[in-house]
Amino acid sequence: MKPKATLSVLLAGLLAAVAMVAALPVHAQELLSGTLAKARETGAITIGYRESSVPFSYLNTRKEPIGYSIELCRALVTAIEDTVNKSLTIKWVPVTSDSRIDAVASGKVDLECGSTTNNLERQKRVSFSPTMFVSGTKVLVKKGAPIRSFRDLAGKKVAVTAGTTNEKTLRELSEKFKLGIQLQVARDHAESFGLVKSGQADAFATDDVLLYGLIAQDAAKADYEVVGDFLSYDPYGIMYRKGDTQLGKVIVDTFQVLAEDGEIERQYKRWFLRKLPSGESINLPMSAQLETIIQTMKVKAE
Repeated sequence: MKPKATLSVLLAGLLAAVAMVAALPVHAQELLSGTLAKARETGAITIGYRESSVPFSYLNTRKEPIGYSIELCRALVTAIEDTVNKSLTIKWVPVTSDSRIDAVASGKVDLECGSTTNNLERQKRVSFSPTMFVSGTKVLVKKGAPIRSFRDLAGKKVAVTAGTTNEKTLRELSEKFKLGIQLQVARDHAESFGLVKSGQADAFATDDVLLYGLIAQDAAKADYEVVGDFLSYDPYGIMYRKGDTQLGKVIVDTFQVLAEDGEIERQYKRWFLRKLPSGESINLPMSAQLETIIQTMKVKAE
């Protein structure tokens, strides 16, 4: 699936500025290293995507990766093409919450475009783009369930997705407050949601925006709700290999250009405020935290 014409036209002009800073001169391209060197040599870039992280990275009815994170990654690919002076083929590789970090660290994927929280523990193994979204752990339940806060989860079966920060958050809360939560660990978000739908779990804990996305896509959306206060702070970023300074500079500079032009905000509106391809809308306004982060990127770009 090729990038949409509108984004390509936008980036054609914007990335001329990025190239002046981020790209190595053509006569010095033999100095390319890491992912940039690999991309120029192979003519390809590998993107890790999620199958059910709505609306960040998921499959449409044609089984093609779409979403907010996917569009930002397409912009990065365009910037990388400009830097290496070569058109690149995108190779798509599905990853899960449990496999995504290993996929980046091992070189299986060059960019992981999903809904991944940037934290100090993960930074030991991978690097992250500037923050593209801010979320936090909340709980999804069936309407009418006697659960309104994390304390109501005492003794309950709670679904979490393997390899997520939410799994760690629930384990720590259960231990700290002696709640005796029975965690049901699933492979992906769709499977976790399915445990609640089938009655095998009383609740599903993950980032609030992912919960809203799952509900919006479900035919029985009126039967579910998201409750409670935030249990964690989760800034999302696009992952790439640790120590790849050349790629890191291209990513940072591209994000600054996209912020300055307003493209990040346009993509946000497209995926969070307007109707998704399925016809539903999440209707989630941009948080004050993300607005501040984008404004900060604009200042750095000036």
